[in-house]
Amino acid sequence: MAKGPVLIDLEDDAGPATDVSDAPPVPDIAQPQGQAMQAAARLASRKPSVLSRWFWGLALAVVGAAISVAAWDFATSLVARAPVLGWIVTVLIGALVLVGLIIALRELAAIGRLSRVDGMRRAADTALADADLGQARTVTNRLISFYKGREETRWGRERLSERMEEQFDASGLLVLAEDELLAPLDAAASREVEAAARQVATVTALVPLALADVVTALASSLRMIRRIAEIYGGRAGFLGSWRLTRAVFVHLVATGAVAVGDDLLEPVLGGSVLSKLSRRFGEGLVNGALSARVGVAAMEVCRPLPFSERHKPSTRGMVKRALSGLFSKG
Repeated sequence: MAKGPVLIDLEDDAGPATDVSDAPPVPDIAQPQGQAMQAAARLASRKPSVLSRWFWGLALAVVGAAISVAAWDFATSLVARAPVLGWIVTVLIGALVLVGLIIALRELAAIGRLSRVDGMRRAADTALADADLGQARTVTNRLISFYKGREETRWGRERLSERMEEQFDASGLLVLAEDELLAPLDAAASREVEAAARQVATVTALVPLALADVVTALASSLRMIRRIAEIYGGRAGFLGSWRLTRAVFVHLVATGAVAVGDDLLEPVLGGSVLSKLSRRFGEGLVNGALSARVGVAAMEVCRPLPFSERHKPSTRGMVKRALSGLFSKG
């Protein structure tokens, strides 16, 4: 058989040309869902069972008792063998216990301060619902007293004290308190939310390690919520911060706010552009946007007054300010 190139004539087999409009559409790429933020929300909002609470409580009690007895035996035996060294160790153990008690007292004070903020917000809600000017004045005076020790609020407190007598309805008085006293704090809290959203978006988009995005989302949310509480005067400790974080995420999960809506990234991208992004980058942007939603919910929980319609933060605007620098339409 002869070897060489083979010429195939296709002219006789030519059929009608295929119209590209008849071709089946390209299947859509699955939209990013912000899995890291949703996993962090489920983790933070999960309520431990009664059995697990008893287990960890008893485990901590047993471990604490064992450490205390071991430390006491160590100190007393050391005093018997080497009195000077034994008393030095005893003083060190006593100092450690004292520091632990101070930390516990600070945690209790932080929880009490968060309770004061929550009490003011509830009283303000009642004053608005009942249109009670007297109750609104009481809340305003409590608010002025609450921020008395903060120098950055001095001008606002003075202005509010001067003008509160000019208001003759509850809603007007509380809106004045927002204008004069809480507006600068709202701006500072918004900056914290935007910074946390950018961090979560960047880490999710650039770090391919498994669970790194979930850890980053949860850690950033904890830090953001704690900073927002401090801005509004809550000064949450470790236990208070965790309780506050759980309350925020429970509210978000219950209302479905951690779900990805069609207009979540519309201020920055638009749905058609989002579908053309890489999966990782799209997940980063969605996680950042969900982090902004968490921040807005934290502002609502930590703020001593409920937001009026004029002062209520816009999640869309916050997402746009936080994430527009990470993506260029051009």
